[in-house]
Amino acid sequence: MIRPLIALALTLLLALPASANPALEAVVAENLDQIENPSRRTVEPLVAQIAATGPEGLALLAAWAGRALGVTDDGRLLIVDGDAATDAVTGQPVPGADPKMLRPNSGVRGIIESALVAGEISSPDPARRAAALASIARDGTAEHLAALRAAPAEADPALAAQRDRVTALLAIRFDPDPAARVAAIEAMSGDVGLDFRAALNPLLATTRVAAPARPDANIARELTVGEADFPREAAIALLTSQGVLQPRLTPADQRNALAANIVDGSVGGVPVAELSDPAARDRAYEALEASGAVPPAATEAEAEAAIDAHRFFEIYAEPNSDVTDAARAAQTGAQVRLAAMTGIDLGLDALSLASIYFLAAIGLAVTFGVMRVINMAHGEFIMMGAYTGYVVQTLVADRTLSLVLALPLAFAVTFGAGVLLYRLVIRHLAHRPLETLLATFGVSIALQQLAKNIFGTQARPLTAPAWLEGAITVNDVISISSIRVAIFVLALLFLGLFLFIMKRTRLGLEVRAVTQNPGMAASMGINPDRIAMMTFGLGSGIAGIAGVAIGLFAQVTSELGQHYIVQSFMTVVVGGVGNIWGTLAGAALIGGLSKVIEFLNPANTLAAQTFMILFIIIFIQFRPRGIIPQRGRAAEA
Repeated sequence: MIRPLIALALTLLLALPASANPALEAVVAENLDQIENPSRRTVEPLVAQIAATGPEGLALLAAWAGRALGVTDDGRLLIVDGDAATDAVTGQPVPGADPKMLRPNSGVRGIIESALVAGEISSPDPARRAAALASIARDGTAEHLAALRAAPAEADPALAAQRDRVTALLAIRFDPDPAARVAAIEAMSGDVGLDFRAALNPLLATTRVAAPARPDANIARELTVGEADFPREAAIALLTSQGVLQPRLTPADQRNALAANIVDGSVGGVPVAELSDPAARDRAYEALEASGAVPPAATEAEAEAAIDAHRFFEIYAEPNSDVTDAARAAQTGAQVRLAAMTGIDLGLDALSLASIYFLAAIGLAVTFGVMRVINMAHGEFIMMGAYTGYVVQTLVADRTLSLVLALPLAFAVTFGAGVLLYRLVIRHLAHRPLETLLATFGVSIALQQLAKNIFGTQARPLTAPAWLEGAITVNDVISISSIRVAIFVLALLFLGLFLFIMKRTRLGLEVRAVTQNPGMAASMGINPDRIAMMTFGLGSGIAGIAGVAIGLFAQVTSELGQHYIVQSFMTVVVGGVGNIWGTLAGAALIGGLSKVIEFLNPANTLAAQTFMILFIIIFIQFRPRGIIPQRGRAAEA
């Protein structure tokens, strides 16, 4: 049950200086026979006496429960640890001993372990007190409840709160006073912890019974035969299980039995010619049953009579109605709070997914919004950023430092790749969207194959720093991984950075000018080709940083970008082409809707993508320019 705690107590107590314990010596001398042959019914007072003698007594109990206690021919108790043996009373080593090992049964060990845990609750070591509380929480007993209530006040606030919770949970299960159990349930009302819900479930467990009259019990509800949850067959099965009704006789079984017992043209004194009547068949079978020719069985008429003569109830296993009323109210409240917290958890998951989509789509929004270029290689820039992070991590062992270096390097690599792609391909296909789409699709395939040739087809690890491992957990329901929180923060940072560039810098001013009227911007001395190149590089660089972030929780392969390219395009189109706020709204809508569909149909993830595409098709029919479309001269351009 609590082997680690027993081992800890045994190790610590055996380290005590060797000295005789007169109180323990007296208890052992008086009760040696019971120690050798203990009984669960009578051993509890003895265990309490031994525990009260101090650390030496606890060491003896720990060894006894762990089957490491032996007795010599002259009546000495020895604690055996491998080849070494120590006197349990004096603590002196006993070389060359060959004791008879004691093997207490599970019931005796349970009582001993309860006493050990109770002793650990009052230990001066906070770690041992915490371990004892954790052990009691896992498998507490009524004895543990008494020990917790008798223990001195806990000085540590965290341990005090944990002890109060464990005490309340044990009170719900074991307190003999119904009022105390109700008070404990009401004190924890609204809690959604698994341990609290597990404590309530046995109180609300029910069994079905059939009785001629209303039984004197804690009745949950009366059942009506024929309802959806209690059909006639269930009533007959219940009557049969209680021995009220013999096993039911089916028409086929009855017909076969009658046919097998035809004697001189009659069955059980009933002429064969009359067996077309169901009542006559029942009389014939009853006659055969009385003679022992067929096994006893209930006919249809007997089953119907038994149902009419009985009432059916669901009865709580808990006899006290006040306790079950409080438990039912607490369970209802917990279910309401659980539903609300499930919604919050779903919202956090949706927010996390939306931030990933936004981070992946923001670069596409920049290039598509300014240049009207459908870049099918955008996903491969995400893949390049992830592989850049992997390469940096192989060169720099420190994960935090490698992540700090990977982000700007990924931006630089993909920025350069984007500029190169623009200079070699995109600029020559200006204002020719179909040719641009086909060209970038070919570049996408080429980059995937290049990545396979360099890094292979196996997934490469991009490991997050230790401070990004784990999750931020509020309770048993609400939690979100630290990596996703970091991606959400990164998305916000890039949103702010993008707004700063577009609103507060000369590059942003020129980008907005080229977006609204390229000809007029050129007449004002702005080079549209240079702005388009810088914009394409900026969008590609942002995609590279998104690749590093996505690679922290996804498998880094050559197909990584393909998993996000479709969602990126959907985000841009639904939000509004060329509008950063539209991209943000589109990411929120697609991320939220994806999580809702997955929640409603968790067994089929493909359905979420299918329904999402259908939704976007319908959405575009009503808002072809997106949630937040461009307005003014930018839209006209």
